[in-house]
Amino acid sequence: MTLGENTVALKDPEVEDDAPADDDEEDEPEDIQVTIKESCQQNAECVKYKDALDSCNARVSSRKETEETCYEEVLDYVHCVDHCVAKNLFNKLK
Repeated sequence: MTLGENTVALKDPEVEDDAPADDDEEDEPEDIQVTIKESCQQNAECVKYKDALDSCNARVSSRKETEETCYEEVLDYVHCVDHCVAKNLFNKLK
């Protein structure tokens, strides 16, 4: 048995179509971790690791066959940002 093109979904009689949408997003407080992470990514120490990562990515992308990965550069950059966030985040939590 197959359903035809004119199949209509049944509506739940207990659900009103005119019900207001929940505005949960407006009630949620700002995530301070995101703000701190963005500022840490601009930190002079982390920018150094980001530049090394970008350089590695450009080098790897320019080659057709290479075994080189930028794994170490990614770890260095993420570690720097995470360390900066952890240092600053817990001072601002309530």
